[in-house]
Amino acid sequence: MTTSKTNPREPHAQPYYITDPTPLPSHIPSVPEIGATSAPLLSASYFIGARCAPYNEDFMLCRSQSRSGETDCLKEGRRVTRCAISVLEDINKSCQAEFRKHWGCLENENHDLSRCRLDEAPLNACVSKFLNLTKVIPNSDGTPINDYETPSFFQKKVKAKYEQ
Repeated sequence: MTTSKTNPREPHAQPYYITDPTPLPSHIPSVPEIGATSAPLLSASYFIGARCAPYNEDFMLCRSQSRSGETDCLKEGRRVTRCAISVLEDINKSCQAEFRKHWGCLENENHDLSRCRLDEAPLNACVSKFLNLTKVIPNSDGTPINDYETPSFFQKKVKAKYEQ
């Protein structure tokens, strides 16, 4: 992609990301970035979904009804971002060791949740105890994942691998 030196609004291609230097309109307040990589976000995703569901539903409804552009739903999007930031901050305050161990496993295991179940259970228990958030699988019977008495065959296989 060639960029023109005469047009300052043209996107700039860089090795890992693309930035658009066009400033937001002045009536749109800024919101801080979450500042987390994919592994911590994946580790906390069910808890973010549990706490931020109303904000996310408002945002998705706005997006589906919007006809005039991307800036129509920025207010709702900022609410989702602030909620996700608050969940990550609360998990780091209450369950930092368990959280770091789980997302570290995800980072090392190529984000494969099934390979990190042994690190996930203590995190789920801690978050449930201190933040009152439970991990419930969507479209399931609503039972929190830690309340199942018999783990699946694959979970038994993984547990046996780590206990050797």
